Amino acid sequence: MGLAFNILLAIFAGTGAFLFGYDSGVMTDVIQSPHFLWFFNTNPNSDIIGAINSTFSGGAVFGSLMGGFTMDRLGRRRTVQIGAAINVIGACLQCGARNLGMILVGRIFAGWAVGLMSMSVPVYQSECAHPKTRGLIVGITQQMIGVGFIVSTWVGYGSSKVPKTSAFSWRFPLGFQAIPGVLLVLGLFFLPESPRWLMEKDRGDEAMRVLRKLHYDGHNDDWIQSEYNEIKLTIDAEKALTAPGWLIMFKVRPWRVRLTHAVLVQVFTQMTGINVIGYYQTVMYENLGITGGRSLLVTGIYNCVGPIGNFIFITTLLDRVGRRRPLLIGTVLITIALVCEAVIGSQVEHATGARRNSLSIAGVFFLFCVTTIFSFSFGPISWVYASEIMPFQIRGRGSAFATGIGNWLVSTIWSQVSPRGLGAIKWKFYFVFAAFNVCVTFPTIFFFFKETTRLSLEEIDLLFGERANGALPENLEGKQVAVPEKSEDTERGVQRKEETDVVA
Repeated sequence: MGLAFNILLAIFAGTGAFLFGYDSGVMTDVIQSPHFLWFFNTNPNSDIIGAINSTFSGGAVFGSLMGGFTMDRLGRRRTVQIGAAINVIGACLQCGARNLGMILVGRIFAGWAVGLMSMSVPVYQSECAHPKTRGLIVGITQQMIGVGFIVSTWVGYGSSKVPKTSAFSWRFPLGFQAIPGVLLVLGLFFLPESPRWLMEKDRGDEAMRVLRKLHYDGHNDDWIQSEYNEIKLTIDAEKALTAPGWLIMFKVRPWRVRLTHAVLVQVFTQMTGINVIGYYQTVMYENLGITGGRSLLVTGIYNCVGPIGNFIFITTLLDRVGRRRPLLIGTVLITIALVCEAVIGSQVEHATGARRNSLSIAGVFFLFCVTTIFSFSFGPISWVYASEIMPFQIRGRGSAFATGIGNWLVSTIWSQVSPRGLGAIKWKFYFVFAAFNVCVTFPTIFFFFKETTRLSLEEIDLLFGERANGALPENLEGKQVAVPEKSEDTERGVQRKEETDVVA
């Protein structure tokens, strides 16, 4: 079926990323609902609002780490299904909440689900993708996150038009997320498992069928056989090395380096400030003098800008310009936009009349610049880079650790402190992110990150110096004869390959 089936698989599995975006964005509108604020006796700048968002991120930390176990034991596809089922439970708890405790537990369940899906969906997509289109396929994750933000915003905006005394303004947006969750649970029964996971479980025949279903175009049998052999040799060599548990990720130097890269790219993504803007942009607009319905309308427009930029980037540029260059350029431009936002914020407080309106528009413009630049850099690349640099034998645990610690733990911290920061120091808050980008993000990417564009997942092993601690050859063209003597499974695999060649 080839590329079309790959894209269909990536989009449907990306429904998990859609739920990531929807759950992250829905509270932006909910916390502006007069009935919600009255019902829970709070305000948008309170610690309660910070707790609602931070419990979501905290649940995602747990979900991401749990995914390290479920992905290796149950598979990539089943992990996404489990996450979707948990999301449905969380949606029901939030929609039917009678007190703050139900909201917080519902947010924990939603975060738990999103944590599972945020680390498993990119890995599933990456392991099913062709090397030449992996940037596009995994970039769909960020695209679906953006679509989730869009839908959450406009569902929230439409729901806000009911009377202020109606609970519909917040119960419907929180309950709506159950619909894609149910669709994802059911639909994944009709999609294949990752061929690499199947190979690791000694289900080689099934893995070959999946590879052909994903990549066969009518005349590339040799490439599919070569890909099959390369996957098998790599997995067999890494099986001989791998020990149970999580400590192996830190003991084997090449794996430790790659895990560090994956964690850092997630940390750097959070330190652009993009999630803080996503969660609390209505508060930021209020600091710029934009309130009420205008604030929600601007939020809706903002959430449309990022996905448009992301779509252009992943379909036209990502697999051409690489990974490092957009990250470096994005770091510089986002920093400039944040500094400009801070400067404008420092002036708008004391401005009046036409000058205040002009400064407010400029402030909105630079926030829009941040999401646009993010969509051409960290947005899609963080998921692509983190998922593709992991060696297979720690891909589940490594992705879980990188997403749970690098993404969600950092997000939990910012979710809790940002309402206070934006309320207390206002425009100065942006300098925290700008300083980190200048002092940490840019030099780390420039000196240490590697270019992985158009390399197979197995070839990326070579890029990081060692390949299964020397168990595999550096020359992949000779892989059919480079078999570790200790692996009986590998010997049988090569024997089957030789028999196939004779028949052919």
